[in-house]
Amino acid sequence: MSDHATMQAIARLVPQGARVLDLGCGDGALLDLLQRERGCSGYGIELADANVLACVRRGVNVIQLNLDEGLAMFGDNSFDVVLQIDTLQHLRNAEVMLRETARVGQSGIVAFPNFAHWPNRLSVLRGRMPVTRRLPYQWYDTPNIRVGTYKDFEVLAYKNKLRILDAFGLQDGREVRWLPNALAGTAVFRFEHD
Repeated sequence: MSDHATMQAIARLVPQGARVLDLGCGDGALLDLLQRERGCSGYGIELADANVLACVRRGVNVIQLNLDEGLAMFGDNSFDVVLQIDTLQHLRNAEVMLRETARVGQSGIVAFPNFAHWPNRLSVLRGRMPVTRRLPYQWYDTPNIRVGTYKDFEVLAYKNKLRILDAFGLQDGREVRWLPNALAGTAVFRFEHD
């Protein structure tokens, strides 16, 4: 999820000057934007060597770590905001990492591909797994090991005693607040622990 409008929509949810932990930060583009435009500070967590190098080149603080190993190195409420942007669907321990996000941050922001978006539903009705701009892989070569929907996340948040502060969909960089489960390719949630 690297298009500028989408990054701006996520960045607007992060308070000015916040201390941020970005889980699965990729090439550091979002953290860089938050540092430059919102006066934020913090760290990215990334596994891939090329992305770690890109972060360093951008001047983004990065820790090379496999998220499947957890966040034990960080204390409770170490950060104002913990981001999981396009990370949840790649994790084996997605529910544990969601709880860890809530533990380590005062609040968390999660964004992931919404499998219930109407073009995906249409594909499944036709008997095929969807291949879209948002989910550009074939079923056999996708890096996504989880598929979930906007509604699924609401249920998971409730189960884990997370209070949803804001929730909407994103489609082509625009916020979708009416029927986001059907009309948006990306689900976005801002939450805190109860």
